[in-house]
Amino acid sequence: MSDLYIGLMSGTSLDGIDGVLADFSGPRMVVIHHVSTPFAPGLRAELMALNTPGDNELHRAALAGNALSRAYADVVHTLLQQSALPARAIQAIGAHGQTVRHRPQEFDGTGYTLQLGNPALLAERTGIAVVADFRSRDVAAGGQGAPLVPAFHQAVFGRHNETVLVLNIGGISNLSVLGADGTAIGFDCGPGNALMDHWCQQHTGQPFDAGGAWAATGTVLPDLLTSLLQEPFLRKTPPKSTGRDLFNPPWLSQQLGSFASAAPADVQATLTEFTAIACSSSANSYKKNSRTLAICGGGALNNHLMQRLQAACPTLQVVATDALDLPALQVEAAAFAWLARQTVRNEPGNLPSVTGAAGLRVLGAVYPA
Repeated sequence: MSDLYIGLMSGTSLDGIDGVLADFSGPRMVVIHHVSTPFAPGLRAELMALNTPGDNELHRAALAGNALSRAYADVVHTLLQQSALPARAIQAIGAHGQTVRHRPQEFDGTGYTLQLGNPALLAERTGIAVVADFRSRDVAAGGQGAPLVPAFHQAVFGRHNETVLVLNIGGISNLSVLGADGTAIGFDCGPGNALMDHWCQQHTGQPFDAGGAWAATGTVLPDLLTSLLQEPFLRKTPPKSTGRDLFNPPWLSQQLGSFASAAPADVQATLTEFTAIACSSSANSYKKNSRTLAICGGGALNNHLMQRLQAACPTLQVVATDALDLPALQVEAAAFAWLARQTVRNEPGNLPSVTGAAGLRVLGAVYPA
């Protein structure tokens, strides 16, 4: 029996889909192929709109889930073509879906987390078993349902002689603290690219600030930065998770109230600094004997943000996870290949020390080929 899995991830940044074909047959996971594809503009706009209440949401969400699953299927077919493998060679696909609401423990004490997608349609279009809905079991067990990647980070990045810090910067940022003793904790730090991307799109027409070049031309606004840093989520103790439910355009508009006339580049520089401080304060609080802060996700490609992180973490070497043998843009998709494998093997995928769940749980629902 093969030990090949496909992982699919479309994150909070809404920049597109990353897919990997991963081989778990050896002593270490090996990514055989990686595909990254942007969302069609119409689908991206609809997924973004569904992050907030609107008209006819159930209908629109169902159709967006169908469209997302068709896009997922295209990524799977590309991976199969690149590897010259038939669908039957793949044990399962781990499909995260697109998070549009994340409100664990709220309202009725349980709350919910909602990822759009149609795993049944994905299984039909690929002929491969699909594992989806990874987060809801952890929420049902009293957890945050996020972040789920620290267990994977421990499996691939953990070291016996030091605590390793892994910082994922997608739309939201989350930190994994991988202890030398095999233990792991993790939590969401706050915003990642979400606010920077929104401001860049609004003022330059570009979906993101490539390399942080625009932010680098601006000057940080100290009073605005102080205001942003007053957000109570930053001072919450873990377990904690967040999303666009909090760090969204209305939140930013409220913060910008008295700074409406500020130069857009200065606001972008301040948002970048805000992200860097939210991440670095978490890293510095948990660094223990760490020497390395390894960055994955799209934020690893933002040179200006990486420089600000290094300045804020002078005792740590800030590097992309490429330095740990897994490229930054492959990490999250590989995590969901790993999580799918955990589910197929009937092994837990969560860490109660991270999410606050009542115990270890097998995550996800399986849609057979």
